[in-house]
Amino acid sequence: MSEVLVLVDTDSAGDGKVTKPTLELLTIARRLGEPSAVLIGSAGPDVTATLKRFGAAKIYTVDDADVTGYLVAPKAEVLAQLVEKTRSEGDLAAVLVVSSGEGKEIAGRLAVKTGSGLVTDAVDVAAGEDGTPTTTQSVFAGNYTVQAKVTRGTPIITVKPNSATPEEAEATGADDVVEAFAATISEAAKGARITASEPRKASGRPELTEAAIVVSGGRGTGGNFEPVEQFADALGAAVGASRAAVDSGWYPHSFQVGQTGKTVSPQLYVANGISGAIQHRAGMQTSKTIVAVNKDAEAPIFELVDFGVVGDLHAVLPAATEAVNQRKG
Repeated sequence: MSEVLVLVDTDSAGDGKVTKPTLELLTIARRLGEPSAVLIGSAGPDVTATLKRFGAAKIYTVDDADVTGYLVAPKAEVLAQLVEKTRSEGDLAAVLVVSSGEGKEIAGRLAVKTGSGLVTDAVDVAAGEDGTPTTTQSVFAGNYTVQAKVTRGTPIITVKPNSATPEEAEATGADDVVEAFAATISEAAKGARITASEPRKASGRPELTEAAIVVSGGRGTGGNFEPVEQFADALGAAVGASRAAVDSGWYPHSFQVGQTGKTVSPQLYVANGISGAIQHRAGMQTSKTIVAVNKDAEAPIFELVDFGVVGDLHAVLPAATEAVNQRKG
């Protein structure tokens, strides 16, 4: 069976846990062949157990300061050497990477190093009739859905979070699936060293790009995000913001959803006081279900929603929060 390399992404909070998007990639990889996880960093028993539980038949570990002490260039070289190794030993179907800022840079460098085609921001990946991975993308600010496949080299694909539901499928075979891999890192790849790092403070809410539910606020909040945050907490959701809210200084830029912010694709997206300009729509249009609350009945956001509420978010959201909490109680 063809091997599929999956670059493991671990929690940015510093606890080393495997992120949900990585588990999604392992689930997708099983459609294409036999998943092999690539873990750059220490491989604790909890991490390896999680990877195996979600189908990793092999786990390549790279625990080397020459890699972990630098930015993306060494990681791309590690993957390139693994690609050559697996190509020489058998059939390599694809390399899957989480579609984050870092992930896309690694994938781009890897494609150049291996002479391969690259597809970014896929929202689905399936095996085509000829066995070649076929990707689905949402392009031009979400106005078109296209299918594409790589025609040269090994397909390098970055996949957006929430593109698949993680499914457990314990890999069968040898108990010891961990294989240490020693990569040779060039001096050129060590041009940018990480001198210090600090885990992001935990907010108690899910990571924005990984959350199954996102509740966002815009200009209509008037700078008061309390109703948005309370409704998000009632749903166990992440909080997002429009560019207008961020530019006004009402919410940090790291929470911006849109073309110049983060792209999200949750199961449920709730837009509050957001007009629905194309810049914002580009960052959330692939959400599975979209709900909008806006007191302007002519707001463009209502053109793409599944459910719309015409009303003041400062009245609607507290009532919705109370109803949700009553149902939970």
